Amino acid sequence: MMAAARRSSIRDRLPPVRGRLIENAPMQGLTWFRVGGPADLLFYPADVEDLAAFLAARPADVPVTVIGFGSNLLVRDGGIRGVVVRLGREFAGIVVRGAEIDVGAGAMNATVAATSRDADVAGLEFLVGIPGTIGGSLRMNAGAYGREMKDVTVWASVVDGRGSVHRLDAAALGFAYRRSSVPDTGVFVGARLAGEPGDREAIAHRMSTIAATRRESQPIQSRTGGSTFKNPQGAKAWELIDAAGCRGLARGGAKVSELHCNFLVNMGSATAADLEALGEEVRRRVRDHAGVELEWEIRRIGDPAELPEGAT
Repeated sequence: MMAAARRSSIRDRLPPVRGRLIENAPMQGLTWFRVGGPADLLFYPADVEDLAAFLAARPADVPVTVIGFGSNLLVRDGGIRGVVVRLGREFAGIVVRGAEIDVGAGAMNATVAATSRDADVAGLEFLVGIPGTIGGSLRMNAGAYGREMKDVTVWASVVDGRGSVHRLDAAALGFAYRRSSVPDTGVFVGARLAGEPGDREAIAHRMSTIAATRRESQPIQSRTGGSTFKNPQGAKAWELIDAAGCRGLARGGAKVSELHCNFLVNMGSATAADLEALGEEVRRRVRDHAGVELEWEIRRIGDPAELPEGAT
């Protein structure tokens, strides 16, 4: 009852929107791990103007959390307070402009790669190896197979926490290893990516090679969140994890993948608490074995589950 009253109180204070606003929204189906509690409210903006107006008018004490396609995300079992913003198909447009591609932040990386291929634009093949959407890839400067978003981004459009829209060039985005300098309150809504003229067959071959390599080396058919930890400088996270004896390590329904040990896998019954605790155990073992502090790459959000009354 308290949770329902809290959600109603939040909704009553929010500005009107043209998009969809869903109360007590399940989050399990929106993440690749398939775990996590509900969001108080889930907002799918109708367009950039709808999002900007909402952010400009929402009460300052109502937290806003932005999520992408959920491929590199762990939502804790107690759910997420406030409003979760997720960009839908209205933000998934793709327009080819010669060797440059204008993309919405909700566009799937693999779809952008395929569109570029069909337009004879090379240089964006690596996107087929990165699960999720362009917005998430911009947020974390995602990379794979020798390229990162910083290598192809001309500019990106961001709506800040006050509802103002900014067009930021690559330098202003502050790209570094697996991050950008855009504050968490900013929402990526689109970008222009630069490729180069290429041969369609050669582009297709490169994409097929990347996809095959990924299938063979990563547990992509499992409930996983992608790479769990960032590579420390001068080292590879998976090698450190393997050397610390963590390959196949399990906790509850969560397990370190035996195919690629920088991946955690929900074996079917895991909770978010299982996955996070297993990750922390991996970090502890690597620290004890190699003296290296692994940093989470997977984004962890929300509250832990509340303990039953009387439990400790």
